[in-house]
Amino acid sequence: MATLEEITRSVPPWFFSFWIALVGACVGSFLNVCIYRIPKGESVVTPRSHCGCGKPIAWYDNLPVFSWLFLRGRARCCDRAFSFRYPAIELLTAALFLLSWLQFPPGKAAAGMVLCSIVICALFIDLDHMIIPDVFTIGGAAAGLFLSMVLPSLHGQSHDIFLIASLRSAQQAGVGLFIGSALVLWIALFAEAILKKEAMGFGDVKFLGTLGAFVGWKGAVFGMFGGAMLGCVWFIAAYLWKKITGRTAPVALPAETPEGQPAELGIGMHVPFGPMLGVAALIYFFGADHWVNAYFTELQTLF
Repeated sequence: MATLEEITRSVPPWFFSFWIALVGACVGSFLNVCIYRIPKGESVVTPRSHCGCGKPIAWYDNLPVFSWLFLRGRARCCDRAFSFRYPAIELLTAALFLLSWLQFPPGKAAAGMVLCSIVICALFIDLDHMIIPDVFTIGGAAAGLFLSMVLPSLHGQSHDIFLIASLRSAQQAGVGLFIGSALVLWIALFAEAILKKEAMGFGDVKFLGTLGAFVGWKGAVFGMFGGAMLGCVWFIAAYLWKKITGRTAPVALPAETPEGQPAELGIGMHVPFGPMLGVAALIYFFGADHWVNAYFTELQTLF
């Protein structure tokens, strides 16, 4: 029987890429539903997609990206404007699915698509509500452990005996899960002791553990400190933009006081950290792993 790699070589190069991107756009459409409904505690299955006016959206008006373009961003039933974020998430998911397919072998690519889906949902829900639901943290961690066992290539493991590769991959996922969550937890506790107030939500603790299950402990460490660097760069840029122009930055994160009240961006304000962790983990997954792993290898030689 022909293997998947042999099948992919027997068809035109664009064939699988086209279908992977199309599947990614469709998944992105479903992620839009998850992002909107899960924080409200609503089912992502029923009722079917509907407009803000309450009327169901016909299937031909619910095609990823194309329907939004064809309808010029407005509902057919009531001419209500639809946010550009809907097709943007569909395009983002399609692009990340395609990138994963083009960069990795099929097994790791499939796991990467799951990782991207989790990060996209967690990112936008955290932006909207400053929470990361357990379905993407606890559920995501379980998915990472399971995929590590059935797809050992996720952690670069291969062996003539599948069980050995599976156990080694699961071990790396477990270590990544433990170190990722423990790292954020201890940093949060230390910062809370110094600042005398909550410095990081427990959702971030669980989320970095989830990311560690997919990218290993080195990726989790990079996700923590890389995410912090991304957050600092964004904060400084947004703060300077506000000071210079007097207006909120075009790409701004929501900010809250320590008591949970909406506030202007400033020192001491709470902002969602999940997006930074997720973006940093994807940066590691899609290429930064080479120099990050080399850095840790060099560091080990010093000790």
